[in-house]
Amino acid sequence: SLHDIDDVESAISESARVLDEHGRLCLAIVHPLNSAGGFVGEASDSPFTIPGSYLESSIYVDHLARDGREMTFVSAHRSIEAYTEPLTQSGLMIERLREPRLPDAAVTGEHSRRWQRVPMFLHIRAVKRTRAS
Repeated sequence: SLHDIDDVESAISESARVLDEHGRLCLAIVHPLNSAGGFVGEASDSPFTIPGSYLESSIYVDHLARDGREMTFVSAHRSIEAYTEPLTQSGLMIERLREPRLPDAAVTGEHSRRWQRVPMFLHIRAVKRTRAS
């Protein structure tokens, strides 16, 4: 839920503060590319476009309906740097950064297949630096 927190910098700073030396903070967030744009069309080869700015933070709304239930999600788009800079400024060192692929088993149709071309999530693991580093 870090991607939905208003004050990301303070949340990361407080997380770093309470970590033990060599402790790790793991983030699993909506990939900023995903929150910046979208597919034009439903086909698996639909172009993915970013109509506004990837670099500027913004708020976006997703309306979903499944099994007769409707949900609305209000989220914040931020660039990768909006997460990585607070990590390093809080004394954490990025140890690993991943953009996991949507596995074949998760693809159930033409609509889902396009998500194998664009990352849905971003995983970051950061470690608290030692006092000597």
